[in-house]
Amino acid sequence: MRAEPTCPRCAGPVHAPGLWSSDWACGVHGAVLPRQPSKRPGPDGLAAVLRDARVPVWTPWPLPLGWLVTGFATVGDDRSGARGTAVAVSGPGLLSGPADMVLVAEEPGVGLGAHYAGLDGADPGEVFDGSPPHVKLDVSGPAATCGHSVPMWAVDGKPDRAAYVGEAMGNWLWAVLWPADAGVLMLERQNLLDLREPGMDIDLPYGAYSPCIDE
Repeated sequence: MRAEPTCPRCAGPVHAPGLWSSDWACGVHGAVLPRQPSKRPGPDGLAAVLRDARVPVWTPWPLPLGWLVTGFATVGDDRSGARGTAVAVSGPGLLSGPADMVLVAEEPGVGLGAHYAGLDGADPGEVFDGSPPHVKLDVSGPAATCGHSVPMWAVDGKPDRAAYVGEAMGNWLWAVLWPADAGVLMLERQNLLDLREPGMDIDLPYGAYSPCIDE
């Protein structure tokens, strides 16, 4: 696990605000919001994410059979709040071996989802070209208590993973899966819950920490 804030777009070091600038700064990407050290799976990690979140905190619910929540990450600081969140879940793949999925919600320009996907830019770029979506997810939460469908498009990033992006509740929604063939999980229509929902009492099952959250 990283011990210091990093750049959400490249995972490189960032300089804290100082006398000459009020921004966190990456030597490659300039002013960024800081990616905070990842949080271990468990009630305390989730509580820390929910305390700061200004965007949804998505998890599949119900989880796929045998899957567990395996880590959390946020982008932001005490001034901004968490403008990007990531939840890792892990379990058996549908085709072979274990698999991991990271779900990211973020404001435009944050860049965490694109980094997980293996893209160079902060946002998904030309994926929204009018072509039909590759998959759809169902989402529910404070702003969508009755639920609605979110179209998702596959993006070409790193070859060892599958990545999809769409828009939900005014923010980017990314789903990144390892290994690449774990992307077939998206063909089984998933329902996502926003864990910020008031009064929601879900007994999340937690597993061992996933290194994918630190990608």
